[in-house]
Amino acid sequence: MSQKSETHIVVVSNRGPFSFTLEEGKTRAEKGSGGLVTAISAVARENNILWISCALSKGDRQWLSEVGDGVQALGDMKIKLVIPDARAYNAYYNIISNPLLWFVQHEMHDTPRHPVIDETVWKAWRDGYHAINRQLARAVADAIQELEGRIIVMPQDYHLYLLPHYLRELVGNRIQIQTFLHIPWPGSDAWRVLPLSMRTEILESLLKADRLGFQTERDTRRFLQTCVDTLSGVRVIRPWRCLAYRDRQVEAQPFPISIDAKYLESRLESPEVQVHLEDFRRIYAGKKLILRVDRVEPSKNILRGFMAYQNFLTSNPEYRGKVGMLALLVPSRMEVMEYKHYLRDITSIVGEINATLGDSEWEPIRLLLGNNYDRAIAALSMYDVLLVNPLTDGMNLVAKEGGILNRNGGVLILSEEAGAAEELGENSLLVSPYDVFGTRQAILEALNMPVEERSENARRLREYIQVNDIHRWFSRQIEEPAS
Repeated sequence: MSQKSETHIVVVSNRGPFSFTLEEGKTRAEKGSGGLVTAISAVARENNILWISCALSKGDRQWLSEVGDGVQALGDMKIKLVIPDARAYNAYYNIISNPLLWFVQHEMHDTPRHPVIDETVWKAWRDGYHAINRQLARAVADAIQELEGRIIVMPQDYHLYLLPHYLRELVGNRIQIQTFLHIPWPGSDAWRVLPLSMRTEILESLLKADRLGFQTERDTRRFLQTCVDTLSGVRVIRPWRCLAYRDRQVEAQPFPISIDAKYLESRLESPEVQVHLEDFRRIYAGKKLILRVDRVEPSKNILRGFMAYQNFLTSNPEYRGKVGMLALLVPSRMEVMEYKHYLRDITSIVGEINATLGDSEWEPIRLLLGNNYDRAIAALSMYDVLLVNPLTDGMNLVAKEGGILNRNGGVLILSEEAGAAEELGENSLLVSPYDVFGTRQAILEALNMPVEERSENARRLREYIQVNDIHRWFSRQIEEPAS
């Protein structure tokens, strides 16, 4: 059994690594399937991990009532859940975090109409976003009281921009704070959607961290530029890596997140995956498979992907009946109206394509909704073309999962606005997410690419991802000392 590191790592996030459900009067823990959970779980055996997050469901609260509100061991890590006030949490999550910050950072607001930052938004900022960040900071401070040695606190993502501010108030410089941002950081002009005082609070809090991690070089540069453009007295003291503000030096670095390659390859051989693989082989026998795997999320650009495929079939009728698109989509944030409408538009265009271009023997698009990871693994292992065309994306782990799992010399069509394009673009077909014609042509090029070229690109993708896996992503952040 391996010896754990003496460093204590405290991960703080909105949603925890486990969800709890009630079954026959008993609480059952189920590990989440998100990229962050997969990342931290993969390294918890060798590191002292404490994960602090909100109790979000009835099952979460029931589990807390059974075990108490302290730190609890679960699997290879320890966890601590806090129960947020329901009204404050709704304001923090459903008014500030998702409809406001998420849309700012993905530059998706319809600015002639949205956002409208009225009294309700300001109240949600003060009484919701501030309140939940403050509550989680107190939970961290309480949990680390007895810990000795090096303590790294790692707030995750846009929900927790104010956490460094409150942590410094509570524990001072005893801890090392390393915030990691999973979503894109846009240019400074995009941030002007927010009032100056609001974005100043965000930046000044983030600059109380010791290190800020981003997905890409571009995100890192944009953050530093946003600070220079917004805050008086900021100096970049090491180009695109370190800045000084007031009495602090803060490091900023790209740490592109990745996947647990060995785990995925082993899971591909599982009986559960093989059942789905047999089904797909039967359905797509004699056909080329074009695949997309996404959350139902406006930034994933699913509609334009379908439009490009529709245009491809219209302009290349000889491929009808010889190809098929499989869309595995996971509904997300259905409580947010924009997401609900987006799913409605997706089902509408799929119905239109199948009705106008398909026939009784051939369905152009097979749309499957639901979170079934084994099904996705099976499909990723056998695609001929993987379409990943987000408007913008912090990374997009589907591109990396496909690169590891595919056994068919599949071609990756990748948006130049995905974070993964910085690492994988050389061995992919890069497209503008807005260019339906260009994406249509990329589909044609991918289907006609010589076998040798397909195989070589696929080999290079796999080798790169194997070396730069999730273990390297995590170890770089804790082993390289912050300046």
